[in-house]
Amino acid sequence: MAAAVALARPLRRVPHLPPRSRSVPTPLHFFARGRCGVALAVAAAAVGDSSAKGSVHRHVIEEVMDILDMAQMASQRRDVFHTSFLTPPIIKEAMLAIKKLADIKAVAQGGYPQAERCRISVGHPDSMRSNPDVVAALSISGNFRLEPCSHGDFLGAILGAGITREKVGDILLQGERGAQVLVDPELVDYLTFTLEKVGKVGISCTQIPLLAIEYEPPRTKSSKTVESSLRVDAVASAGFKISRTKLGSMMSYGDVRVNWSVVTKSGATLKAGDVVSVSGLGRLKIGEIVTTKRGKYVVQLIQYL
Repeated sequence: MAAAVALARPLRRVPHLPPRSRSVPTPLHFFARGRCGVALAVAAAAVGDSSAKGSVHRHVIEEVMDILDMAQMASQRRDVFHTSFLTPPIIKEAMLAIKKLADIKAVAQGGYPQAERCRISVGHPDSMRSNPDVVAALSISGNFRLEPCSHGDFLGAILGAGITREKVGDILLQGERGAQVLVDPELVDYLTFTLEKVGKVGISCTQIPLLAIEYEPPRTKSSKTVESSLRVDAVASAGFKISRTKLGSMMSYGDVRVNWSVVTKSGATLKAGDVVSVSGLGRLKIGEIVTTKRGKYVVQLIQYL
């Protein structure tokens, strides 16, 4: 069993990169040689500018810088490299930055069109003429009618088998039937052999074609709130219908996230497009924001049901 777990972990086809300083590097961090080097410096400058404006979380910047390093190496070697599964903010910023690079092709894949967690493949256009096969789908089935299991239960079963979170994509719940899970293809054999239970329910785990994924667009409910500020505690407490005091307490425990990043300061401000999630309460998206003549904000709240 230990040997199988050991084999399951180092499954990332990513070149070994030198250790990076945790501070956000300047464009001079990169080797500026030729068109690719110049474009890479421009892309890094754009990422750094977003960081300076406070529009992107620092850990996102660091992940994007690593992906840019990978992209440069892929172009130089005329090879193709793949990230692990990434969160939406990292995917968005990385794809925007990669567009500024010369001689680099990038594609983000999560297994189905509306996937949130995706893997990015980067390579020289001559080396990547088709989309790489970097995502596989598993069906985890069992009788969950008497023992319903949550997203966390399925994820916990997979992580309990020795798999790291970055190797797992979206998890699509199917009610009493179980769930469909997107994973790194190199984990398929290991997980189909290893997984036996989710919670207290005995399960079977089999690979299915990506075309067999059953996905329904999320149901949402839209509402509006009028606030004197765009602070996360003001807007989110209105959206989730809880007091600011309770939301502040949940923030102190790390239960509140904005764009998948933990937020602990109630004074953080929101903007249109931000996604706020609160453990146990769900998530909502900030829609249109209109400023009134009196300086207040009419905020559209799109809550996922």
